[in-house]
Amino acid sequence: MGSTAGFTAESTADAVVIGGGVMGCSILYNLAARGMTNTVLLERDILGAGSTGRSSGVVRMHYSNEVHAHMAWQSLKIFQNFDELIGGDCGLTQTGFLIFTGDDDLPAFHSNVAMQQACGIQTSIISRKEAKEIAPEFYVDDCAAIAYEPVSGYADPSGTAAAYSARARDLGASVMLQTPATGIEVAGGKVVAVTISDGRGNRRIETPTAVVATGPWSRRFLLQHGIDLPLEATRHEVIHLRRPMDKLPYHPGGGDIANMVYFRPESTDLTLVGNGNLEDLVDDPELFAARPTQRFIQDVWTRLVRRIPVMADAEYTTGYAGLYTSTPDSHPIMDKVEGIDGL
Repeated sequence: MGSTAGFTAESTADAVVIGGGVMGCSILYNLAARGMTNTVLLERDILGAGSTGRSSGVVRMHYSNEVHAHMAWQSLKIFQNFDELIGGDCGLTQTGFLIFTGDDDLPAFHSNVAMQQACGIQTSIISRKEAKEIAPEFYVDDCAAIAYEPVSGYADPSGTAAAYSARARDLGASVMLQTPATGIEVAGGKVVAVTISDGRGNRRIETPTAVVATGPWSRRFLLQHGIDLPLEATRHEVIHLRRPMDKLPYHPGGGDIANMVYFRPESTDLTLVGNGNLEDLVDDPELFAARPTQRFIQDVWTRLVRRIPVMADAEYTTGYAGLYTSTPDSHPIMDKVEGIDGL
């Protein structure tokens, strides 16, 4: 699997992690924290250059799937105690998080909140009056139900990745930037090496374990090895609006199911806004429009104003687009590849 002609031996490692986003850096750190320090992370660019650097960074617990909700709740505890548990700063900012729903989604909404509470998540159904006390400038008269997570908020994705990477290196792991992995060498049904290419030429790192954490590039990377995973790269847009500070100096984060929009405060006077129902399939993750379209800006702004009317007086500042890695059932894939030991 993968030609190694012209490759020279570089080193050996107990595991090679491919991808320097927040997932890859977390994996590297968690291996090192458990005693596996002869490890290498390969990143073709700089840390967080892919999906991580374009993440909206929302930290919330409202998921419709128990596995997701439980993972989010456990992860929040790590974010809340990040310096003590990991070391460094993940940028967690507690804003509280409101979730709004209409009549059509009401039964599922109540079921989801009950499931989340059973997981131990700090969430509850609140009244419109209580919601207005939390967010006075929000319009809530159209809401069939509102949930509130007081301890949710947002974190710094790139900062989190950098902190995990720094701590992993402190523990003895290695991080190689601007070093793309070109392939995985398999012999006898087992991983034996990862091949790399950089300014020093074509080389190989001998290892029994390769972890592919390359997000939207994962399907393309594995296809060259005859492995076809049902992964799709989808483009999602986000904008930043400058709030009218005299009318809305601050607000909590929120997920508006009724209007298919999410938002959170950013910096001192900005609001980050994304839209949950607009996504574009991307054939090549190397080639996608990194800026929001005028159509998106107008659409998401209109939806936001339905929930926060004073944002009609906001000012557009900037925006960006990033890539999700989408699976058929929207669940993340964390598994070994059948038939290849160590992948």
